[in-house]
Amino acid sequence: MTHRHIPWLADRLAGGLAIDLGSARTRAWMPGRGVILDVPSVTFPGADPATYPIQRGTIVDPDGTARMLDRLLAHRVPRRGRPLIVLTTPVPSGPGHRAAALTALEVLRPRAVLTVPTAKAIALAVRADLGRPLLVVDVGAHLTEVALLTDGAVTDAYRTALGTTDLDATTTVHELTEAVVSMLTSMVRLDRTTQARGALKRGVLVAGGGALRPELTDHLAHRLHTSVQPVPAPQTAALRGAAEFLRSAQRHPAVRGS
Repeated sequence: MTHRHIPWLADRLAGGLAIDLGSARTRAWMPGRGVILDVPSVTFPGADPATYPIQRGTIVDPDGTARMLDRLLAHRVPRRGRPLIVLTTPVPSGPGHRAAALTALEVLRPRAVLTVPTAKAIALAVRADLGRPLLVVDVGAHLTEVALLTDGAVTDAYRTALGTTDLDATTTVHELTEAVVSMLTSMVRLDRTTQARGALKRGVLVAGGGALRPELTDHLAHRLHTSVQPVPAPQTAALRGAAEFLRSAQRHPAVRGS
């Protein structure tokens, strides 16, 4: 009996990859295997000095990012397979970030790359009600983002180049919290639709490593006069949401080939 190579079948068998490409850590998930990667975002570990191709949520070195992804993930992709990749993206991010990410991901031979905003991925991870406006705060290691989701889409977003790794004698939790408060109050003040105000009254979802700091979430709730809900396992929430997005995409007839 002879076996004929069927391109679409090889693509399907290759499955997919959900990737959260952070400034501090790179995480990846595969169907049937779960989380396969959670490591520092460095081009070559042990190098002196270490090189960081992603800084403050921006891919500053696409070639270095490609080398990192090749080292970490290329061997996990079947030789004849071309995975469907879902990538989280910070908000707000423009076409330049997407272009740099697509360039770096080429080393994994994707058949397609779908992007999902980090804020939406976090909401998907906790199965939040996307039928109503929702505020999401992601306090990461090097970047803090605030986003308003309306009907599941990001309709407004702010970011600041501050994160948990900046907390020391000169940058305090109070200052980081006040930066979040400033972004949220600006969003509410400038929103002509009142959707941000309504979302704020219902409470705020908080993810990222900062969500593990009660002094941050408690102060945020006090300053905003609303409920502040840290999501479960907040550091990996974006990856879990990207995985959920990937599952949904793979069920789509256009992807399944049916």
